[in-house]
Amino acid sequence: MKYEFSAERARWRVSSALAALVLAAAPATFAQAAGAPAPAAASPSSLLPVKTDAARGAVVVTLPAPGADGVSGRFLYQPSLSGGLGSTPVGLDRAATGETQVLIFRRVGKKVLIAFENYGFRAVGGTPEEIRTVQDSFPASVVWSGDVIADTPDGGVTVDIASFLLRDAFDIASGLKRGKQGAYKLAPTLSYIDLPAIGVFPDNLEFDTRQTFTADDPGPEVNGIVPDGRAVTFGVHHSFIRLPGPGFIPRPQDPRTGTSAQVLFADYATPLDQPIVQRLARRFRLEKTDPTAARSRVKKPIVYYVDRGAPEPIRAALIEGGRWWAKAFEEAGYIDAFRVESLPEGVDPMDARYNVVNWIHRQTRGWSTGTTVVDPRTGEIVRGVVQLGSLRVRQDRLIFEGLVGADKTGKGGPDDPLNVSLARIRQLSVHEIGHTLGLAHNFAGSTYGRASVMDYPAPLVKIEGDRLDLSDAYAKGVGAWDRFAINWLYSQGAPGSDEPARLDRLARDAQAKGLRFVTDADSRGAASGQPYGALWDNGPDAVAELDHVLAVRKIALSKFGLANLPKGAPAADLKRVLAPIYLFHRYQVEAAVKLIGGVDYAYAVRGDGHEAASIPSAAAQRKALDALLRTTDPATLDLPDPLLNLLSSGQSGVRDKAYEIEIFPTSGPSVFDLPTAAEMAADQTVSLLLNPQRLNRVVEQNRRDPAQLGVGELTERLLAGVAPSGAEGRLGDLRRRIRARVVGDLVEAQGDKALSPTAAAQIDAALRTFGKTLAAYQGGGAEGDQAAALSRALLGEDATAKQALAAPRSGAVETLPPGMPIGGEDCWFCAPSAGL
Repeated sequence: MKYEFSAERARWRVSSALAALVLAAAPATFAQAAGAPAPAAASPSSLLPVKTDAARGAVVVTLPAPGADGVSGRFLYQPSLSGGLGSTPVGLDRAATGETQVLIFRRVGKKVLIAFENYGFRAVGGTPEEIRTVQDSFPASVVWSGDVIADTPDGGVTVDIASFLLRDAFDIASGLKRGKQGAYKLAPTLSYIDLPAIGVFPDNLEFDTRQTFTADDPGPEVNGIVPDGRAVTFGVHHSFIRLPGPGFIPRPQDPRTGTSAQVLFADYATPLDQPIVQRLARRFRLEKTDPTAARSRVKKPIVYYVDRGAPEPIRAALIEGGRWWAKAFEEAGYIDAFRVESLPEGVDPMDARYNVVNWIHRQTRGWSTGTTVVDPRTGEIVRGVVQLGSLRVRQDRLIFEGLVGADKTGKGGPDDPLNVSLARIRQLSVHEIGHTLGLAHNFAGSTYGRASVMDYPAPLVKIEGDRLDLSDAYAKGVGAWDRFAINWLYSQGAPGSDEPARLDRLARDAQAKGLRFVTDADSRGAASGQPYGALWDNGPDAVAELDHVLAVRKIALSKFGLANLPKGAPAADLKRVLAPIYLFHRYQVEAAVKLIGGVDYAYAVRGDGHEAASIPSAAAQRKALDALLRTTDPATLDLPDPLLNLLSSGQSGVRDKAYEIEIFPTSGPSVFDLPTAAEMAADQTVSLLLNPQRLNRVVEQNRRDPAQLGVGELTERLLAGVAPSGAEGRLGDLRRRIRARVVGDLVEAQGDKALSPTAAAQIDAALRTFGKTLAAYQGGGAEGDQAAALSRALLGEDATAKQALAAPRSGAVETLPPGMPIGGEDCWFCAPSAGL
């Protein structure tokens, strides 16, 4: 395969050799010969003949005679977990998938070796000599060897692969070590192959094992879950899958289209004027029964199966939500090409023949994910695997009961928290299945009319007088962006047409219609400055929506009390229900802060008219700052006394980890601590504003345009909002706590080595001016004492005290109750396969 990039037309051209791609290209492995014939075919009833010996625990496979390249079998190999740990922080969940490899068997003397081929470095379409130099430059991985048991009459061999199946294929020991759970080692005498569970099929072999790992120093997560933390037994599954045959046409990834590039490789046979690094989009093989028809049925539809472990009515909601993709495929020209059904009884959800939506349990709530088994040669998806965390729907119900009350639960109305939670689970199903179809997150989708299920959807809560309305909390069906992305990824032009030109035209048309796309990497993290890329937000105007979300929060908290708990629930649970409502604005804060020092950029190609980035106007940035500062106002963060009295109810009995991590830190075992909650909520806004990379961008934008917001102005506005202003009654102490946190954050930001000298100098000047303001304050009492202490520190009279001002921030941020499912604010998927 060779690519040519035309700057004038700004599109990929793919040569006529694309259809063959690497099916005829040599990988960097055991001196594979170009054009070598395939090994002899296995029995039509099984991928390979398999025999077991229960007495010896043996799994004997019969390999065909080797081909000219010496390879006796080449398969896709996929390790996964059939039995997980159930720990959100550590991972290692049921249905988790490892890396897909191309596995080969090779006989060497009296041994059979298993190796993983290296498709990261290629010479696609190159001469045999070019291919050989790449092979010899980058190694393969020999991962196992076993003794030949016997030769077969046709030149094949038999070999016992039990020890291969019982190796730590999923690297569980390293996963436990990374999770700080101890130095675990595989215990072979406590591990075994589940021989009755072996599946032998024409296109795949399935093996399940139970592997026990032992350690003398088990960590708290393991000890809190496993009966004996010194011995943890996992289910490790192995799938050997027939390599996809010819006919699949790889599709080069286009950065404008929201597809996730799964296959990235270096092609050393490209011409000097072309890039070496190539990216292929992931997608299933879809073939029309009539290739000439604009709309046609398909030879093999994409079918997903929902885990029977998901209870009703959740399973029905998962099926309904997943089926929304069918409309997108129909619009792309495929009739009845996508279906979602319940997994048939008796089917193993680990069987590689099935795309499965798995229902996953963990001790605490965590991410849901969508991963794929992909042919690393071509980008062809051969299996989709979804993991849906079961606690998500329960957390959603808790949030909706916090907004409108628990008395509506189970009543069947549009504001019934159960109904709204099921609406959310439909969104979760279609979102994660979308990842397994080859789509990336699109965190701009919420800015133009709920355009993508690949965004993270915040509930749309309407205000009707003093009542909150959840009747339209979540959209139904896929959005405009989703339909475009599926069309670009899966549709096929008429035979003989210019396919690259057609795909480029689709991408340009989407841009012309205003369909925006922003990736994970440009949306997550405190330094993010893409104004259109935000998680859990709503609407085209982040500042207006922040005002709306604060109004929703105010109404919910004004009515908050025992009615937000189910009858008979412990009163102590009110603290858990409160946390997401008190912090209901947290993600819209993250959306609005991106305007400060923001830069709006696209994933353009030369000539499409979207190459130049733009900066939010000075008025937009100041408007955003005004709204953000309202979230640090003590009046916004205070709670009424009757509610505070209810929040200090205690809970007896055994420690519940899931409860403890979901509440604000308490002042003593059970006493609710409003000042700490208020300080932490304010700190979220302040720390985002003072991110060093954000402040550096503010400096640069102000340098280019002096009318823009500057760091000095931002800092002065921030300090003015917490300055003492006379007798404030009950708000006085909250303001002092927030003031100390703001000053501490500023001191910490000033000392950050990543901060530009200009920003540091402007912060220092603002702090010194604020110190003089505090020194002149005559409020008296505690207010005056704190003002005097702060002024001494800020004016430089006590260097030790000034450095100590930064200390309080670190602990409080770590203990902020989790918002996103994983319990922290970092995403392991931003990675991946995942999503939420």
